[in-house]
Order: sequence, then C-alpha cells, then structure tokens
Amino acid sequence: MTSKIKYCFCLLFLMAPIFSSASDYLIGTYYFPGWTNHEKGLIYPIPWSPVKKYPDKEPLLGWYSDNDPAMLHQQVEWMREYGIGYVAFDWYWGGNQPFLSQAVDAFKASKVPGEMKYSILWANHFKFPGGVPEYKKMVEYWVKEYFKDPDFLKIDGRPAIFVFSVGRFFDTAKDLGVTPKNLIDMADEITQNAGLPKIYFVGEDHALEYWFNNVAKKAGFSSASVYNYRLGYSGSAESVTVNTGGWDALAAAYHQNWDWMIKHSALDNYIVPMSIGWDRRPWGGSKPAKLDDSIPTPQEFEAHLLEAKKLMDAYPVKTKKMGIICCWNEFGEGSYLEPTKKFGFSYLEQVKAVFGP
Repeated sequence: MTSKIKYCFCLLFLMAPIFSSASDYLIGTYYFPGWTNHEKGLIYPIPWSPVKKYPDKEPLLGWYSDNDPAMLHQQVEWMREYGIGYVAFDWYWGGNQPFLSQAVDAFKASKVPGEMKYSILWANHFKFPGGVPEYKKMVEYWVKEYFKDPDFLKIDGRPAIFVFSVGRFFDTAKDLGVTPKNLIDMADEITQNAGLPKIYFVGEDHALEYWFNNVAKKAGFSSASVYNYRLGYSGSAESVTVNTGGWDALAAAYHQNWDWMIKHSALDNYIVPMSIGWDRRPWGGSKPAKLDDSIPTPQEFEAHLLEAKKLMDAYPVKTKKMGIICCWNEFGEGSYLEPTKKFGFSYLEQVKAVFGP
C-alpha cells in the first residue's frame, strides 16, 4: 500500500468514534462483492462505471476495489465501531468453484481474530451441472474455508449459512432428483464427518406460508430471514400489497412481512431483516421505475430500525434479538449503509443510536 493510501485510511479512521461496548442485540449486514474489475459474474466488467453517473453515491473510500485487504479492514473497523456485529458476504458457486469471493478472501486475509464475526449468503441462483457430487463439493469447500474458522458466525453453536431463496433451494433439489431435506441431510453428514456440528441453515424468501411452513420446515431449515422485501406478503400470493413507490411503501412492505413471519412462521427463529432503501437506477432501473424512489432519510431509517428493535424486544426468543441490514454496499441497487462522501456516517450513526448499549 502506498504512503498516500495509508494516510487516507488513517484519516478516515480518526473521523469515526470507537464503539466497543457490548450490546443486547446482534446486528449484521450483507456485503455485495461486486467492486473489482473483470471478476467473473459481474453485471458490468468495470462495475463502478454505471454508478459514477450518480456522483452522490460515491463511497467515502472512493471507487475502491473490494479485493484489497486493507480496504476491507477499514470497512470492518467502521462496522464494528458503529454496532455491526457480523457481516454476511454474498457468495456464489458455479463451474465447480466459487466466484465473486474476492471480498471475503480479502476480509479473511486482513481480519484481526475475534474482531468481527462473518458468514456467507449462498446466492443460490445457479444450477449444479455436476449433479449431487458438485453440491457436495460446495459444502466441503464451506467446511474447509469457513466453518473451522473461530470467527465464522455460529448460532446455537452451529455454523450459520444464509440461503438467498427457499424457492430456488426447492428447485435445486428438484433438478438434482432429490428432496430439499436430502440436500440438508447431505450437508450435515459432511460437516459431522469433519467433526463439526450440523449447519444452521437460514432460509430466505418473502412471507409465504408454502415456502416456510412446508418446504423449509420439512427440509430442516433452522431459521428464516430475507435479503430484501420489496413487496408485502401475509402468507399467500393473494395477500400481496402492491408497492406504490417511495420509502414509506417499502417500509410498509417490511412491516407486513415481519408481522406474518414472527407470528406464523413454523421455523424456530426469525433473524429480523431491515433495509437501507432501494434505488436501482445505476443498473438500469426497476420496473416499475417508481420503486427506485425508496431511499430513507437518516431519520426515517432510524424509525425503521426502532420498529425492528421493538419486534426483537417483543419476541426475544423467536428473534434471539438478531437482525441483519440490507446492505453494506449494494450501490447498483441503491441499498448501502457504507459511508458516502455525501452522507458520511449519517446512517451508521442511526444503527449505533438504536442498537448500541
């Protein structure tokens, strides 16, 4: 690292107050690993190029590369200082190997033991051309690269894996000619053969009874959450509330899903999801476009966090007082908690104010 970059990191570190006291809440954030040029799986080969058309979105760290261990360490310092207790890296598998894993690799290379817990969100969008053996190879990779690390997130003593879509998990099982329960049983056998506990699978989807009380429950998922809620559901497709656009509508969609999940999900645990907004204009916009106007002010974000905290306090056993915020750096979808040159630490300050001791 050049002396100039070192100076910038030191200066940015001094701008943020230290947050080190224990809290009753465990709050995480998702990390999108999409900011290194020419990585396999990118929507744009130069990923910052469409975002630069919206200069108000520029990160405080500038247009960085997320394969830089020093940069990851600075981001983790900020997370920790403002009350983030774990980070879940979006994680992809295809062609018998992971891809877009450069950020979690950089995190592992730079982390201070015991400083920050981490997990992965298996973005299960892709098929397994190699069949069941390829699926098992993926789980074996998790065991080797993550599960044996003391800093990997454990829930009830078990390594926690977030699964982006219960619906797609169901489709994967069907494609492989097995049941969803077979997939989880295979994974558990691999971890137990390695001398580790069974995996704590966190299934994600909108609040639809079929996915959680049928598929996820029968398969053996331990918990529920979501990456983001963009529509409101109360158990069935017919219950959907159309999103009329704007932050108030997005926040209302979260409330509707929260209410059903906390009261009716058959899974034992619900990790409460929260949002920092939605604005997909850099990546071509949403359909309908009005959904892109869904960014809260810091004060509106604080109110959203307070409602999530109220839910955790009302259901401490169901939620374990755990939550997760989407997202740290989804700049293409306009969902970012990371400090920017325009807003600085304004949004992180709300996390600290609401969930700090």
